[in-house]
Amino acid sequence: MSGPFAFLADAPLGTRVVVRTRIAGGYTDALGFLRGRSAASVSVETKRGLVTLAMSDVVAAKAVPPAPQRRPR
Repeated sequence: MSGPFAFLADAPLGTRVVVRTRIAGGYTDALGFLRGRSAASVSVETKRGLVTLAMSDVVAAKAVPPAPQRRPR
């Protein structure tokens, strides 16, 4: 196991992550909190809800810092 698979296997649940997956015609990213994982898939809670990504489609993954705080008006 190496690269994004090792990272996803070792990262604590609740870590803020970005996971890049293959889709028809290119790639897409899921940015959010790691909520679950298995040998076949990983779940990321994004702003739009919980997404489950097939590990076979994952091409990259890493931890990201917390989102910046909103500026007051």
